[in-house]
Amino acid sequence: MNYESQYNLAKDKIIMIMAGLMVGLLVAAFDYSIMATAMPKVINSLQGMEYYVWPFTFYMLTSTIAIIIFGKLSDIYGRKHVLIAGIIIFVVTSVMCGFATSMFELIIFRGLQGIGGGILISLPFIVVGEIFSPRERAKYMGILASVFGLADVLGPILGGVITDNLGWRVVFFVNVPVGIAAVALILYSLPNFKLDCVKKVIDYAGIVTFTLTLSSLFLAVTLAGDLNKYPLVEIAGLLVFSGIMFILFILAEGKAAEPILPLRLFKNSIFSVSAVESFLASALMFSGVIYVPLFAQGVLGMSATNAGFLMIPMSLSLTMASIITGQIISTTGKYKNLVIAEFIITGIGVVLLATMNTSTSPYELIAYSTILGIGSGMAYNIFNVAVQNAFTLRDIGIVTASMRFFRNIGTIIFVPVFGFIMNFTLEITVTLGKAQALVLSIQNIFLAAIVLAFAGLIIAFLLKEIPLSGDAPVTQEEVSGECIEKVK
Repeated sequence: MNYESQYNLAKDKIIMIMAGLMVGLLVAAFDYSIMATAMPKVINSLQGMEYYVWPFTFYMLTSTIAIIIFGKLSDIYGRKHVLIAGIIIFVVTSVMCGFATSMFELIIFRGLQGIGGGILISLPFIVVGEIFSPRERAKYMGILASVFGLADVLGPILGGVITDNLGWRVVFFVNVPVGIAAVALILYSLPNFKLDCVKKVIDYAGIVTFTLTLSSLFLAVTLAGDLNKYPLVEIAGLLVFSGIMFILFILAEGKAAEPILPLRLFKNSIFSVSAVESFLASALMFSGVIYVPLFAQGVLGMSATNAGFLMIPMSLSLTMASIITGQIISTTGKYKNLVIAEFIITGIGVVLLATMNTSTSPYELIAYSTILGIGSGMAYNIFNVAVQNAFTLRDIGIVTASMRFFRNIGTIIFVPVFGFIMNFTLEITVTLGKAQALVLSIQNIFLAAIVLAFAGLIIAFLLKEIPLSGDAPVTQEEVSGECIEKVK
């Protein structure tokens, strides 16, 4: 029996569901790349250059928190309702961002928008995990993940065209018709999958302590990026507060009837290893996304536009690798060797990028970043598939959301770390020319990335492999007779 027949979903309905999921995911995926292009015009309009990074920072924080919280709430109230709520939140707050009259308002509205964004980048992968058998999931997750590559390629271009011709506010308003289309598709096609065994009990203590833990950690890491501006005692205070909240979160989760992040998940080695690997894979990808364009502009003297075009091969390779990896997993039913290959390829990419100097040609830069893109694209699917295959439907929502959560945490932690490496290197190489100092800074960042890739490769051998079945995943009902999944 396959999952399609289990839920009586015809092929045309599957196509409609995938279209709705991809459109919803596209809205959130486009947001970050479009905003990066529009922000200079936003600053000119609203002023507040000193707060340039905060619309991105606050969005990333709230979206990361939302991934876990709403992943769990979707277990309780059903995927369809939470997904539609996420689209509505994203669209409404997009309009609010478009009407912002100050940087403070934009930062607040972007934080609210991040809640919807967190739902949109995690729920589609959970839905795929429920509709398809373990082998089929990889194929369809590869298709979903390709949306991120498309957004990376077209986002900066669309952002520039819209901002230059229609104004930066329209960047937010275009989310409205796309969001409406996504809601219409999902309302029409997607059943509301729910597990009757999940108690309708919200873990308020867990939500509060989790939010405070992550918020204070996020703020401390962000402020640590500029130690000359922010006192060390304040950063240390935030880290201590985060640690206290984390302890309270652990205690709350141990007592909760329906914890937002069940601690028992970490007893499963596949979950724990996949969480660490997702964390490392994200950090490695962003080392290229951020510092390849900087090298192109600061060292090779390329324009911002040409540096953007130079990133297209990396984005395309990332997209194709995601799709092909999904097809391979779907055909073979295995994933461990692909994880090992992913970190080997990614490692080769960052080793080559660490050799860049003032003599490096744009073609070499394209080749090196494309290799990194291939490795990074492979990581999009593998860990979602691995953890979904290791758990019953009872936990599929939270384990899938957790993988996206740990990817975001990798970004949150290592982007400031890479920034610190760059600033420290620039300070101690002040006697060198600007280009040479920048070269050494970027080389050091990729040397750090090599260490991360090597760690990922070693950990990959610890990943336990459970061959993927072509049948429907095991439900809790089959295990204990206590839990029945229904379509409502």
